Amino acid sequence: MEFGGKGGSRPAVGFPVKVAEPTSAIEIHADPEVIVQNGTKGVLRCTFKSSEVVSTWTSVTWSFQSSQPDHQFSKAPYVIYHFSNGKGFPGQDEFKDRVEFIGDINKKDVSIQLNPAQFSDNGTFFCDVKNPPDVKGTQARTELRVVLKESFPQSQTAVIIGGVCGALIVLIIIAVAACFVIRVLHNRQDYEGCTTLESVSSQALRLQKKAESSREGSTCSSPSGPVQGPVIYAQLDHSGSKNSFHKIEPVVYADIRKN
Repeated sequence: MEFGGKGGSRPAVGFPVKVAEPTSAIEIHADPEVIVQNGTKGVLRCTFKSSEVVSTWTSVTWSFQSSQPDHQFSKAPYVIYHFSNGKGFPGQDEFKDRVEFIGDINKKDVSIQLNPAQFSDNGTFFCDVKNPPDVKGTQARTELRVVLKESFPQSQTAVIIGGVCGALIVLIIIAVAACFVIRVLHNRQDYEGCTTLESVSSQALRLQKKAESSREGSTCSSPSGPVQGPVIYAQLDHSGSKNSFHKIEPVVYADIRKN
């Protein structure tokens, strides 16, 4: 049975086609380098981002490859911890009793802890997460350095605190020195002021003595003889009477002399 006109083509018969939903790549992040003191706890942090909801199908795998050529794990990464279906499974015996899962997978945190860290742990740790259908992603890697206490670098916080304390000590020293200098200058000014007053007083005293000596000189230059008082002269009566001899009228003449 033909469909359509003469020479025409048959119409295409449609069949339902299922298109798979594209999956997004999962993003995994870890610290590029971690430095741990030998014999202490070493935390290896790892987080991930996924467009899918975390479920029981979500799995985490931690692997380790040693940086020491003669180490048994130097040729290829070996699984040291695996987490799936809500349970953790330690891997190699060397890490079996030292690896602890400290993350929260519901918060997309899959960090682990080495307790205690050893020199044999120097190497690269790989963190891989699968969250179906997000299974494509590049595993994160962390270089672990286990060092002695003497060569353990100070943290940034310790450096900042040390710098602030040092600056405060320098400021205190400067303030104390400034107070000392100000006090010395102040005492020197007081001393110079006293010296000036003493010199002024001495000069005034010398002027006063000079004035007194001048007065004494002028006094000494005046006549040194006794000052004569008024001179009394007696005037006799020469009238010839009998009682004329006994009649004496005193006359006072004042002898005024200029000094």
